[in-house]
Amino acid sequence: MELILKYFPNLTDLQRSQFERLQELYLFWNAQINVISRKDTEEFYERHVLHSLGIAKIMEFTPGSSVLDIGTGGGFPGIPLAILFPEVQFHLVDSIGKKIKVVNEVAQALDLKNVRGTHARAEEIKEQFDFIVSRAVTAMPAFLPWTKGKFLKENKNPLPNGILYLKGGDLKEEMAPVKQSYHIHSLQKIFSGEFFETKAVVYVNMTK
Repeated sequence: MELILKYFPNLTDLQRSQFERLQELYLFWNAQINVISRKDTEEFYERHVLHSLGIAKIMEFTPGSSVLDIGTGGGFPGIPLAILFPEVQFHLVDSIGKKIKVVNEVAQALDLKNVRGTHARAEEIKEQFDFIVSRAVTAMPAFLPWTKGKFLKENKNPLPNGILYLKGGDLKEEMAPVKQSYHIHSLQKIFSGEFFETKAVVYVNMTK
């Protein structure tokens, strides 16, 4: 938890309390439904919470924005972002029903009124959003078709509407076929620690 406060020192008391409770909630649910790898539970705040919040270091969502988290698994990056941005609406979707059960149980336990979890494939979601976030569900060229038709036309955030994607490894080759303008933000420059050395947030502008 100290790791979160190091990089996000201006949390409210409620946000601090919600972040503090995250680990016990995920340990409880993970014992019943495996949503986080066992080895990662020991590094929970670094590998799941802080990693998810890397998106917040690239973009501060404007209140009233809407964000879709595709392939959220147990709720990452959506749940940590929802705690940080209580005035932004988050729709978390995953094709595995038991993972969405965890999302909804955690959101309910933390009283996150800005989180909605849906058991669905990305293609089934017909709403439109300001941004789509995700954490390494597939290579970007395969991910892009899932987002088609899901962006609002009007921009109300510091960056034009688009994708904020948490990804690791060498991204040059993966991103080569992408026609849209994009930028790779290295998390190594933002967070210290070996885990972040190969991690990035890829922003893809989807307004053009």
